[in-house]
Amino acid sequence: MMHMKTGVEQSVYAILLLNMLPNKAVLPCEAISQLLSTSPTYFQKLLRKLVNADLITSVPGVKGGFKLTKRPENICVYDIYQAIEGQKSLYSSSGILGDMLELKQEESCCLLTGLMDEAEYAWKLVMKRETIAALAEKMKEQPFRLKTEELQRWVQEKMVA
Repeated sequence: MMHMKTGVEQSVYAILLLNMLPNKAVLPCEAISQLLSTSPTYFQKLLRKLVNADLITSVPGVKGGFKLTKRPENICVYDIYQAIEGQKSLYSSSGILGDMLELKQEESCCLLTGLMDEAEYAWKLVMKRETIAALAEKMKEQPFRLKTEELQRWVQEKMVA
């Protein structure tokens, strides 16, 4: 089974927090990292990757922080995954079958490559259809609704306008 690093999950939730901001406001890195219980130094690296992917923007200075660059309906979960994990394929054959059959390197093959490519393609399609806007709507439903309202108040307290 594929294992996704926690950085992707943290980044999705950080972007959901940024989605709660009014237009001109920003949210400081320290506030987000504290809420997500992660080291500010590590989290700064995640945010830098999201900035480089043009999903969020950084506003420097004492009243600085982060805000969305794109509308939430234009950010899909796969965009965030790519920003954090890169574009490498989930599967890469290590040549075990070729070694087992004692094939020459140029004859080497893998029975799993086609299957894994197909699975990755399907996985990408699912990740691409789920947007931040859709996740934000799900947060308004039970059992999340009351806690999401509290979270919105937290964002209002921590934001810099």
